[in-house]
Amino acid sequence: MTPLILLPGMMCDARLFGPQIAALSGRRALICAPISERTSVGALAADILADAPSRFALAGLSMGGIVAMEILRQAPERVDRIALLDTNPLAETSDVKARRLPQMTAVRGGGLVTVMRDEMKPNYLSDGPNRAEILDLCLDMALRLGPDVFLNQSHALMDRPDQSETLKAADLPALVLCGQDDRLCPLARHELMADLIHGARLVVVEAAGHLPTLEQPELTNAALARWLEE
Repeated sequence: MTPLILLPGMMCDARLFGPQIAALSGRRALICAPISERTSVGALAADILADAPSRFALAGLSMGGIVAMEILRQAPERVDRIALLDTNPLAETSDVKARRLPQMTAVRGGGLVTVMRDEMKPNYLSDGPNRAEILDLCLDMALRLGPDVFLNQSHALMDRPDQSETLKAADLPALVLCGQDDRLCPLARHELMADLIHGARLVVVEAAGHLPTLEQPELTNAALARWLEE
């Protein structure tokens, strides 16, 4: 049984996949790989490939999904199957780049808490009973990673390539999953990815935003389990 590599989103660690690790760890080897030490998506992907098993299943959420697509571009023969969660296959637009620059300036000046608390994390989640608890976890993950990781990841996202051709060329079991209320990576982006990958299965998780792994873990676990068995 191939190992599963999990790639977390921006300013997140393995706790983003806590419910999935708990549900799947008894069935196969799990590796949660950090994406924090480089300033380009290509270098992040190459680092993961250097340490990865010869063949593996791959799941990434948000920025993790962006790195997963680059891994698929660099080494398609090593990826047994791919799950792309709440992510975006397109290059970053000039408008998003322009919004990112003042955030980076603020973080350099010691404002990581403010940027994460006031500008980023409130846009991540759907309304739900666990919203406050999940936001607290997100802030703790970000603060533990720190400002240097924020800046590295921001640079990598700004310069990322369009992966449409990578997805068109993909020939493997693929899950495309998103929260119905995801405002950062809306449903249209996931419909595009599902259309690009031949045979991909699209799953839309109700009552979830950008982090369905935490907002609706049981539904997310079920979709991942089915994908792993395909």
